[in-house]
Amino acid sequence: MPSSVREHCEKRGLTIEQIAQQAGLDAQRVSAIYLGRWTPSPAERQSIAAALHVEVEDITWGHATPIQHLYGHGPG
Repeated sequence: MPSSVREHCEKRGLTIEQIAQQAGLDAQRVSAIYLGRWTPSPAERQSIAAALHVEVEDITWGHATPIQHLYGHGPG
């Protein structure tokens, strides 16, 4: 069953910085992916999966943070 990037890191005892370095990605981007706030591109998915030594399909990539819809027309 697929697991999140966070779950894979916790199982292996890896930090965001270690995954970012191994994947060749910016640590802030990896942090957002780790926290479920960013859906990575196909290239980013491949890089992270390779750094975690798993297949892309073994990772869940969706948002964990609910997306809120804002109503109205802004200030004014």
